[in-house]
Amino acid sequence: MEEQLTHLFQISRAPLREALRLLAEQGLVEHLPRRGVRVTSYSEQDFDELFAVRSVLERFAVSLLQERTADEIDTEPLEQAMGGLRAAADEGDRLAASNAHRAFHLALVALADSRQLVATYEPLILKLQLYMAANLRREADTNSPVEGVRRHQRLFDAVLSRDPAQIDQELEHHGARQFFH
Repeated sequence: MEEQLTHLFQISRAPLREALRLLAEQGLVEHLPRRGVRVTSYSEQDFDELFAVRSVLERFAVSLLQERTADEIDTEPLEQAMGGLRAAADEGDRLAASNAHRAFHLALVALADSRQLVATYEPLILKLQLYMAANLRREADTNSPVEGVRRHQRLFDAVLSRDPAQIDQELEHHGARQFFH
């Protein structure tokens, strides 16, 4: 397999092995003794657990905002992610929508200004990205792509309001796995 991949990507074995090591660290591939590497597959229970952990981390991140003044919170990355979501919806670009969606959630957690929280959250969101992209694609097949933007805008507005009840309500609604299970 390594030989095929090095030929396909026109790279040597060292960077390929490093890339596979990093993907394994993130839980995206698994090394199988004497058989090589395969993409990690997740069960429904795995996804349920990953979404539950995502919910806990996002709720913790926004709870930390209550300890800071509005002036101390840099919302620019979150605003940029919202702009990316809008542009992707306008252009019907599903890959850009998936990337903007990931950027939005990373920016949301980064608002807490906790390096360790972001370091814990980022591998989780990477594991969920393919599932979330499929969820967004399915949502786009049944609803206008603008609905996804609206859902993120409601969460964004709730975070800016700093109203814990409103934030909790939007996080509850936003985190629902309603399109396929």
